[in-house]
Amino acid sequence: MSALIFLATISIGFLIYSMFSSMRRPKNFPPGPGFLPWLGNTLQFRREARAAGGQHMLFEQWSKRYESQLLGMKLGQEYVVVALGHQLVREVQLQEVFEGRPDNFFLRLRTMGTRKGITCTDGQLWYEHRNFAMKQMRHVGYGRSQMEQQIEREAEELLQQLEKTDAMPIEPVNSLAQSVLNVLWCLIAGERIASNEDSTLRRLLELMNRRSKLFDICGGLLTQFPWLRHVAPNRTGYNLIRQLNAELHSFFMETIAEHRRRMLQSQHRGEPLPEGDLIFAYLQEMQNQNKDTDSFNETQLVMTILDFFIAGSQTTSNTINLALMMLALRKDLQEQLYAEST
Repeated sequence: MSALIFLATISIGFLIYSMFSSMRRPKNFPPGPGFLPWLGNTLQFRREARAAGGQHMLFEQWSKRYESQLLGMKLGQEYVVVALGHQLVREVQLQEVFEGRPDNFFLRLRTMGTRKGITCTDGQLWYEHRNFAMKQMRHVGYGRSQMEQQIEREAEELLQQLEKTDAMPIEPVNSLAQSVLNVLWCLIAGERIASNEDSTLRRLLELMNRRSKLFDICGGLLTQFPWLRHVAPNRTGYNLIRQLNAELHSFFMETIAEHRRRMLQSQHRGEPLPEGDLIFAYLQEMQNQNKDTDSFNETQLVMTILDFFIAGSQTTSNTINLALMMLALRKDLQEQLYAEST
């Protein structure tokens, strides 16, 4: 009996200690809202962000409330610092000390269980593959006349799709994503992705859109509470990401396999190895090293392609979509743009 009382006392003491520890702010931590035990600011942040009309609006409100452009909060077990204002954001972007990337469950889930690619890595791996990818992308036309010509072709294709709508209201983000991705895919794989109604591209974009609605810039609940995937795999988006990862991996591997086949054909015929896109350049680099290394390997290639795919299907297309929305709302900008382009 005394042993049970002792164990209960230890357990209660540990629980109380853990509770107060989870509420304690680190030394020199920026001002911000107080922490709830174990949850931090997760519930408050999600609730107030919806009420404010977005996370960026909430950050502005908190900045005024706590009289600081540097905010500190806690999401689950992770401490988060938010920098606001041009000067602070510029400082964060330019200093090397801020180049590190977090290593958590959500980011590894995003990169198919690895810590590879470019976007979610840091250190020597990030420097090596960022420089290699950008060098090869410039070599095959990124930022040059070849890319400009491809953009013009995709713009014509986009206009043809818009003409089919008969001036009906539409949400153009999917069409924009197809155009942006095709420009990038020509540099990555040397060809466009088919964009008919039942294509793989449309299915992948639909999955990407569903994914973006489930997660915010902080990763959503899966980042703060990964164990929820065992309780509510659909509600947390865990099953959706796994489905998306499986389809993207299959699509990328088919493309890589086709490139390998063409390289083998050239070798058997004694012809120069094909070039002209990022995948060929990467496979040739792997061949030059005679084997897969810790740096250049098939997994790293797949994750690098994934980074470009997400950038094209989300970031760039959403930016253009926002610009079009602003043009639709601002007639003065329409007139200015028309005057400059005619």
